[in-house]
Amino acid sequence: MSSIDQNQTDMAMLLSAGQVFERVETAAARLAGVAHRTAVLTSATLNARTDRRLWLKCEAFQRVGAFKFRGAYNALSALSDEERQRGVLTYSSGNHAQAMALAARLLKVPVTVVMPINAPPAKLAATRAYGADVVTFDPVASTREEVAASLPQASDATLIPPFDHYDVIAGQGTAALELHEQVAEMEQEPPPLDLLLVPVGGGGLLAGSAVATHFVSPRTHIIGVEPENADDAAQSFRAGRIIRRDSVDTIADGTRTPALGQRNFPLIQELVSDIVTVSEAAIAQAVHFLFERMNIVIEPSGALGVAAALSNTLPSGQRVGVMLSGGNVDTELFARIIRGRFPKT
Repeated sequence: MSSIDQNQTDMAMLLSAGQVFERVETAAARLAGVAHRTAVLTSATLNARTDRRLWLKCEAFQRVGAFKFRGAYNALSALSDEERQRGVLTYSSGNHAQAMALAARLLKVPVTVVMPINAPPAKLAATRAYGADVVTFDPVASTREEVAASLPQASDATLIPPFDHYDVIAGQGTAALELHEQVAEMEQEPPPLDLLLVPVGGGGLLAGSAVATHFVSPRTHIIGVEPENADDAAQSFRAGRIIRRDSVDTIADGTRTPALGQRNFPLIQELVSDIVTVSEAAIAQAVHFLFERMNIVIEPSGALGVAAALSNTLPSGQRVGVMLSGGNVDTELFARIIRGRFPKT
């Protein structure tokens, strides 16, 4: 049985939140000294504009410029020596691809990455530069899962998907674990955060953050944020079942995943309070604000939480953590956003 077939078979073997949290703690130990303990920033201007106190977890400063390094390195570290020798296979439009490529280089594991031909050029180039064997495909003609399954490597390589994998979820959860610790250090034992705003694409970061928060700061409510144009997670959350959306159009390319994962969806249903959506204009405004007022470059997917805060759709006066999940933005798109030329509505 191939690794891909085995991955599908194992979907029935779902873990509890407690079991996943044990993996989060293990991931934190594996990542210590390897992943960056990224900064938490605050802004008096942002607090005034939103009528809240916000703490921004800057995963754009993580290795490969995104939180994805945490899950990729943790998942590869969990492999046996034999599995590492056989290599790994994955698929991604960008940040997970780069993360897997770097983690594989650090751990000396052969890796093949399936990427769509319309992936951001910078992310495609970076994945190749880290040493991955990149296979491109036309997303109109086939799915990335189909392409991965058709490769000769599929029979021997271990599949590590970008979000539907417990060790990936656990690795991503370490970002929230750090955030709660850092806020406590900055505030000298303050009350816990009221909310944690987390971007959601495939749901790995949201599920991992929800698990970590549930056990270290149970009074904190978790809110997922995604674009209005790619609202499969919000639809799924309300329907109580996974709803798929293909061919979505949003500047937040990290959220173009067609559906949530089978493993993270039950965790999201159990532990997340809500999933809200924001407009393309709100996302662009958040990217612009973060650059203009805080001098940080955040990709549209990473700015979703700030977009929700600036949209004033949440209660005021709260203590809010925000995951800035990545900073790998296409330079042309970023220039258009900063010049106020995109989007118009």
